[in-house]
Parts: sequence; C-alpha cells; structure tokens
Amino acid sequence: MSTCVEQTSGAEVLRPHAEHAFAAELAVLAAQDDRPRPDRWKLSPWAVATYLLGGTLPDGTVISPKYVGPRRVVEVAVTTLATDRALLLLGLPGTAKTWVSEHLAAAVSGDSTLLVQGTAGTPEEAIRYGWNYAQLLAHGPDRDALVPSPVMRAMAEGMTVRVEELTRIPADVQDTLITILSEKTLPIPELGQEVQAVRGFNLIATANDRDRGVNDLSSALRRRFNTVVLPLPESAEAEVDIVTRRVDQIGRTLDLPSAPDGIDEIRRVVTVFRELRGGLTSDGRTKVKSPSGTLSTAEAISVVTGGLALSAHFGDGVLRPGDVAAGVLGAVVRDPGTDRVVWQEYLETVVRERDGWQDFYRACREVSA
Repeated sequence: MSTCVEQTSGAEVLRPHAEHAFAAELAVLAAQDDRPRPDRWKLSPWAVATYLLGGTLPDGTVISPKYVGPRRVVEVAVTTLATDRALLLLGLPGTAKTWVSEHLAAAVSGDSTLLVQGTAGTPEEAIRYGWNYAQLLAHGPDRDALVPSPVMRAMAEGMTVRVEELTRIPADVQDTLITILSEKTLPIPELGQEVQAVRGFNLIATANDRDRGVNDLSSALRRRFNTVVLPLPESAEAEVDIVTRRVDQIGRTLDLPSAPDGIDEIRRVVTVFRELRGGLTSDGRTKVKSPSGTLSTAEAISVVTGGLALSAHFGDGVLRPGDVAAGVLGAVVRDPGTDRVVWQEYLETVVRERDGWQDFYRACREVSA
C-alpha cells in the first residue's frame, strides 16, 4: 500500500511562506525597482528595505509594513547581506527575529525555506551534509548518495539560508559554520571535493538575549557575523499597532473577527505586558514586580488571537475582557509559586484602581480565583 501527499492550494495553507503570502507586493516591487541589485538578488537593497518597512511606490501601490521598528536597524541588516559578512539578529524573545529573517530571505532570494532549526539535538549534518545510506551501501560514497543541507544548497545556488536559534545548537556543531563563513567553502573530505559559495550566498542567524550561557558563540564564530539587535517596541502605540496588524493577518487565515474591533482590549493587553515587563506603570508613578516570563509582543499576539477565537466561537464576535483574561493569566503566571503573587499584587494595586478597567479587572479576578 502506498500513500501520497497532495500539494495544497495557496488558499488552504495555514501559514504560507512569506514569498507566497506577499507575492503580489514582491512582484510590484521587482517591476518598479530600477536600482542596482547584488548578484542573484530579486530586489535591490532599497526595495528589500521598502518591502520590510512598508511605503508607497511611485505608481501609488501601498506596500504593507512587515516590521515596525527603527528604519536604520533594517537598513543595516539589509546592507550586511549585500556584503560577505553573515547577519546575526539578536534580541529578546518576541522581538520578531524569525519574522524578519523570513522576510529578508523572501525579498532577497525569493525563497525563505532554506532553514536550519537550531535545537540541542541539531546534528552537524544539518549544517554540512548527510548521506542516503541506501545509495551509499549500493554504490559507495559519491555525489548521488550525498544529501545536501540547506546551507550547502544555498552556497551552491547563491541563496540566503536561515539558522534559527543559533545559541541552542551545541558549540561543536556551531563551529561547523566557521569555515563556511570565513572561507566560503564547505569541504567534502569523503569525496575529496568541496562546495564553494557562489555570489549571492549569505546566512541569517537568530539568537535571543535570554539564551546567554546555553551555548555561547565562540569568539571565532561571533567575528564572522555582523550583529543587529532588534529592540522591543519603543512605545505602547507602536506595540498596539504591531499586535493589531499581526492578529489581523492571522485572523484572516482562521476566519476570525477583525482585530480593530477589539482595539480597547488589545491596548489593555499591551499595557499590562509593558508594565509588568518594565516594572513600572505607564504613568511612571508606581513600581510593580516583574514575573519570570518575557511577556513579549509575540505572546501578546497569541493572547489576542486566542481571545478572538473565543469571541468568535463562544461569544458575540466582539473581543471583550473575558475573552483575553485567561490568556493574560497564562502568559503572566509561568511559575505558580512566585508569578501568581506578582500577578495578584498587580491586579489589586494597579488594575483595580484604573478608570475604565473594571470589566477587565472582574474578568481577571474570575479566572485567577
């Protein structure tokens, strides 16, 4: 008995790759982009930055922003990819490192799928190459038996490859990248051959600040990267904008209500996360204790998306305090022993006293009981 996997249509894919989800914008940018492009780049550096940051083209086409943050951060990241240095996106969890790396690869190479996902169990073969053991036993070591890694494919084809969570990869496997990034060569000693990177090849790695001490990068490897730090959103309104945009995108895929209809609850979730994350209320008057979790923008997106699903399936379709309260509690209270005390204190001293937040306070009290 045999099985087959059918290719799903674009409308059926739960989360299309960036180059498919935003194919129309990328095509318009390519058509109107008359600036110099590095070898094998689909767009010029200026157009790549415009794709990420958004803007209006000369013909009036509006490019939606994929990243809301300092323009210079994106410009430095794009410029790095146009050189021979690899790019390391560094920041706290939830600062859109993976999101930015995916969109950079989509805009530069037209393909964001060349990916190595870093974990404690990532083997050296994931970065170098592996072997088809049936072919190896039948014919011995030759190129037909070799299984190229995403990094090897990117080198041979002049593409951008992504390495997610670099600091979670064991140190000895990390150092496999040193020769690749410095010499632009991947030796294959079993065959007495090598793969040399062609023009257009580069690598984007991501790592978060909370992972220091997991598998720190060696100084030799760190020197091969240009590090760009992605900051947390500067203001509450910027974070509300990010959450609203992303929830709206996710919601369209899942047929959920429009996020802007619940803007008051989105603003409350963002305010709670920012205050607990920063240890200070938004008016600067009251210090609060911070829980053990990160309370990132990505977690706020998750809480609001879950709330929209609740409102759609068990409510009236409008995002209300009761729809987000359980998600907020789950995000804040990661360690029941200490975080619950922090949350109860914040709830009683800050949320309870805030004008216009009584419904939110009661909903939070109900799920916290």
